[in-house]
Amino acid sequence: MTETVVSSQTKTVVIGYERPFCIIGERINPTGRKLLAAEMAIGNYSRVESDALAQVEAGAHMLDVNAGIPLADEPRILAECIQLVQSLTDVPLSIDSSIVEALEAGLEVYQGRPLVNSVTGEEERLESVLPLVKKYDAAVVAISNDETGISEDPDVRYEVAKKIVERAEDYGISRNDVVVDPLVMPIGAIGLAGRQVFRIVQRLREELKVNTTCGASNISFGLPNRNGLNSAFLTMAIGAGMTSAITSPLHPEIMNSIMAADVMMGTDRECRRWISKFRQPISENASGERAGRRNRSRRRHSASA
Repeated sequence: MTETVVSSQTKTVVIGYERPFCIIGERINPTGRKLLAAEMAIGNYSRVESDALAQVEAGAHMLDVNAGIPLADEPRILAECIQLVQSLTDVPLSIDSSIVEALEAGLEVYQGRPLVNSVTGEEERLESVLPLVKKYDAAVVAISNDETGISEDPDVRYEVAKKIVERAEDYGISRNDVVVDPLVMPIGAIGLAGRQVFRIVQRLREELKVNTTCGASNISFGLPNRNGLNSAFLTMAIGAGMTSAITSPLHPEIMNSIMAADVMMGTDRECRRWISKFRQPISENASGERAGRRNRSRRRHSASA
């Protein structure tokens, strides 16, 4: 059974087929958020703080932390944000950067066992990121593209993922510690993007036996009612075998869809989490009426005896 273990200093999260779906909060990312990017660039992390707390309160199991700001000191900013977020919450983190120096700066200050986001199939990236993952005993996201770009053929993307997993094993990194991102493309541009992902996820589970993740909101890019599409996509991806995703936990329809999928996949044992969240509390009047009916029933039974 494939299980990917990540942790903070005090909390462990396990990503796996027999585990509830792992929700990785996406909000601490300045890409497309001009105000957040401007604040982070000058060392104002108040929005990072509020985003971290809000996502954990909403149910995120992990948080992705990205500091990709053009012309900024990304290694310093990423390290400072990781230290801040770890001082606020106990959930494990995904250290997210395309810059190797920033990844190492984040790994140096991290308390626990993080998820490194990410490594691709490009030779230069493999040779620079995998040694870091091994050195710091981390888990890593493997993105299914290489020097040739992103293929629309899911079988090609599978082969890239297989290459990364095998190269990781050459560095002494178990496939338990490689979480593959099959790359979700916008379905508004590529009509078969959903089916492509579901196909590769099934192969990754059945043949390569690795855990999977994705940037879920990519599927709905450019379309209206994005949360509706994201919810449907995540439910179907979970059915295909996906075990985690970087998404926003702040949208109830997405969280409800994930919880429902956990019920259907049997990872919410006896539907306990679903019942705990959605069962209506018994009102005082209803409780009194039930007690009255029980008492009347006892009196009738006693009289007939």
